[in-house]
Amino acid sequence: MLKEPPLLTVRRHFERPAPSLLHKLKGVQTGHVVDAMLGRGALDHPIKPIDPEHAHFVGAALTVETGPSDNLAIIAALAIAQPGDVIITASDAFSATAVVGDNVSWMAKNKGVVAIVIDGMARDREGIVGVGLPVFARGITPNSCVKSGPGKIGLPIVCGGVAVSSGDVVVGDRDGVVIVPRLEAEAVIGRLDEVRRAEVETQARIAAGMTHPAWVTELLASDKVLEVE
Repeated sequence: MLKEPPLLTVRRHFERPAPSLLHKLKGVQTGHVVDAMLGRGALDHPIKPIDPEHAHFVGAALTVETGPSDNLAIIAALAIAQPGDVIITASDAFSATAVVGDNVSWMAKNKGVVAIVIDGMARDREGIVGVGLPVFARGITPNSCVKSGPGKIGLPIVCGGVAVSSGDVVVGDRDGVVIVPRLEAEAVIGRLDEVRRAEVETQARIAAGMTHPAWVTELLASDKVLEVE
């Protein structure tokens, strides 16, 4: 017979990225961050901002794991969060009830949290918009959840199909949310200039009338393409 689990399992202490590092990613397009990580790192595509006008953020991950239809660990995380944190929650992608609403968002903003990201549902859209805190979720439902646990705070999770550890860098905009592992952040930042330069050069050629990349013409003329009638 299984032992009754603790209501909460909490890891309070972990290394966060330096504010100077986070500043380098402020306002950076999530697509560029993904390109600097060789094409991956974004959470599952349904996880989008409740209010697209409040979607841009960068901060340090404070991970939370809840059961479906439960937000005890999310509320407890408010007491542990530090200014600049992103409360990022794995909630089994449960869609029947919301685990975050306007009151939780408001308290998080009071604490200095820069965003809430959940792979479940939110509620109280009008109130969340009024709070002005970036909140990302799979969708909105008026249904409410319970606060019964068990839950975990500060431990590794998988949110939206991406592994996240507390202290990782979390970047968000209208397109979605990207996770940059803390130990890879400096290298990713180092590649961003190259990514942005290539984007500028490509768009300049498109603006000048380019209809397709030169490498497509070369591919179509090569022996790697079979022409049929």
